Amino acid sequence: MIRAMIVDDDALVRLGLADLLESDEGIEVVAQAVDGLQAVELAAAHRVDVALVDVRMPRMDGITATTYLRGLTHPPKVITLTTFDLDEYVYNALAAGADGFLLKDTDPAEILRAVHLVAAGSAMLHPTAARRVIDRYHHANQPRAAVARACLDQLTPRERDVLTLLARGDTNADIAAGLGMRESTVKAHVSRILSALDVTNRVQAALLARDAGLTA
Repeated sequence: MIRAMIVDDDALVRLGLADLLESDEGIEVVAQAVDGLQAVELAAAHRVDVALVDVRMPRMDGITATTYLRGLTHPPKVITLTTFDLDEYVYNALAAGADGFLLKDTDPAEILRAVHLVAAGSAMLHPTAARRVIDRYHHANQPRAAVARACLDQLTPRERDVLTLLARGDTNADIAAGLGMRESTVKAHVSRILSALDVTNRVQAALLARDAGLTA
């Protein structure tokens, strides 16, 4: 069962998202917060797996809250869910450690799918956000690419294989099946990759892999 938290200062939005998430038998809404400050308190108390976090909120905004949430002893995965499709929101959310970025007009089925994917260790970006991120990094200059390649030099050949599939968007289960290894082994490799690359989540690792030319 995925333990979810909704963070939004709009009561109607919280109610709608709660109804949507509770319609999925694999998801339980264990907390609802009206701002980022309350979200951090509730996440620590309820051992949240996935938090859906708005950006614009009083007291503490969603980007700042994401940084604090990811710093908890048992950090939840974070999906930024906002009305505003702005570049600064996309990049700042990912830099803060978000594992997903969706707009509030995303199809309900896709929101549920995102919760399951992120809980399983994958990532989910709204198509528009994904395109912007890819375009930005495809136009990265040569020094950035050189730094990225140097980071990848710290990985073993097997870890590079795992990173290649991770950057493609595969889940741990997909990677295990593709490379013929146990899922627990994949998790260990992913943990080592994130540490070696000095990144906090799979999205950042995937972007670095693209910088280095490991993926198209």
